[in-house]
Parts: sequence; structure tokens; C-alpha cells
Amino acid sequence: MFPGLARFTDLGLLLLRLMVGLVFAASGYGHLKNPDQRAKSIGMSKGFTVFLGIAEVAGGLGVAAGVLTQLAGLGLILVMLGAIEKKIFVWHTGFWGEKAAGWHYDLMLVLMNLVIVFTNGGAYVLIK
Repeated sequence: MFPGLARFTDLGLLLLRLMVGLVFAASGYGHLKNPDQRAKSIGMSKGFTVFLGIAEVAGGLGVAAGVLTQLAGLGLILVMLGAIEKKIFVWHTGFWGEKAAGWHYDLMLVLMNLVIVFTNGGAYVLIK
């Protein structure tokens, strides 16, 4: 319908990467800032919570900066699949959840990362 917009594809992918990177880096920082409290809230060990925080920060920065973008995106997909698994099978949370705490948000992040992986983040990346 709007073929002229195709010239903005790489800009759109950059903006997507920046948003995804911000979400994951902020979430990872939250895990690292107070790992004891965060570990209790997600039902994991402190060590795993620290690992998860490092993975989210590293993956978020990699996606945002365009450094090993596909690898970073795949790592973030694994993190989100783990979150979805926990919400569905351990916490028995529905798709929408209660007070918007379902796994729909997690699934959107999986799909956003799939776009990043499939396109290698577009043209504006530092290291392919």
C-alpha cells in the first residue's frame, strides 16, 4: 500500500532494536541491583538470578548496539521462553493474566527478537 516506506526499513529495525535492548537491559539491571529480593519474587536461586541479569543486560546491549545481533537476539528468546514456561506451568498464569501480568508481553518480546534474528538487525549494526 505504501511502497515508499520500504526505504525506512533499516530505521524501523534500529528503533525496534533500541526498544528491545532498553527493555532487557533495564530488566537485567533490576535482577542485578537486588538479586536476593528478585530471586524470591521469581522463585529462583540468587545465583541463577544474577546469571539471568547478566544475560539480559548483555543481550539487551548486544541487540541495541548491533553487536552479534543474531546471537544476542537468540539468547533473549531463550530467556523469554523460560519466562513463558514459568508463567504457564509453574504460576498457572493465563495469556492475559491478572492485572496485565500474563505472558502476552513475553510472547511479543519473543516475536520482536525473531524479527531481529531473521533480519540480523538491519543495516545499522556494528558487528554482524
